[in-house]
Amino acid sequence: MLLRKSGSLESTLRSSDITPQQLFEQHQTNRRRFLAGAATLGAAALAARYIPGVIHPETTVHAADQLTVVPSKYNLGDPQTPLAKASSYNNFYEFGTDKPDPAHNAGKLKTSPWPIQITGMVKKPRTINIDDIIHYRPIESRVYRLRCVEAWSMVIPWDGYSLSEFINFCEPLPSAKYIQFFSVVDKKAMELPFGYDWPYKEGLRMDEAMNPLTLLTFGCYGQTLPNQNGAPVRIIVPWKYGFKSAKSIVRFHFTDKQPVTTWNQTDGMEYGFYSNVNPNYDNARWSQAHERRIDSSAFPRSIPTLMFNGYSDQVASMYAGMDLKKFY
Repeated sequence: MLLRKSGSLESTLRSSDITPQQLFEQHQTNRRRFLAGAATLGAAALAARYIPGVIHPETTVHAADQLTVVPSKYNLGDPQTPLAKASSYNNFYEFGTDKPDPAHNAGKLKTSPWPIQITGMVKKPRTINIDDIIHYRPIESRVYRLRCVEAWSMVIPWDGYSLSEFINFCEPLPSAKYIQFFSVVDKKAMELPFGYDWPYKEGLRMDEAMNPLTLLTFGCYGQTLPNQNGAPVRIIVPWKYGFKSAKSIVRFHFTDKQPVTTWNQTDGMEYGFYSNVNPNYDNARWSQAHERRIDSSAFPRSIPTLMFNGYSDQVASMYAGMDLKKFY
């Protein structure tokens, strides 16, 4: 196993400072209170009270298979989020709605074998195996910002190759204008909270999917993806809010119509189809002007949010002339 030792914070925290277990059971209510009050009460104090996994994460991360990766030009200078934090504070509702739940529950998911369907407007609909795409192109290590709509962010080295390479492999018809992603449904391994239309669905316009930044992702930190981070295959769309980056994908569907996506279907007033990171447009519950960056610091630090999460030079031209408050 890969051992990660906590820093000096361990010696300064008293047992009375640790959030009681019962507080986690009220997390859905407390999380909204935390996020709504962060701007006025101070992110550091609230983080210490409500999200201890961020400042004092699990010290043991189970080892995963090592990946052979090649250097990439996509390498931010931002301090990276430690693996222990990136793999213990996650949104993956199929394994629970509290941030620590996926790390505790996702180990039940079996990721091999992993058949993948290619459907819709393609020359040849088919089912392939995960190995067919892992070895299709050299895997790059790309350090990307990940920005959550709940106003927290991480910097993570993701391992994969541009989704455009896989789309070319799929041979979509010229009439295909969108790609839709379907996540796995495993009733034995997943909690699948009531009130959502499972499986989880996401989608991109074809030019977004073909943008070189959009990453078909098999690993992070030089290892295969932990289950809670979307094993064995997910996408990363770094200029959009995190929920757009579908996890544990089992089907790629090509269509000429804007596809249904889970959060847009659940609450279209709050979660738009495009969901580009935009500090000038707040959703119903959270200001997007600032974010809490989770890195190796003891507490998340508040920083200004950048338009398109800092990737404007690479993606802004795709939305030229669009009203980004109407097409949010």
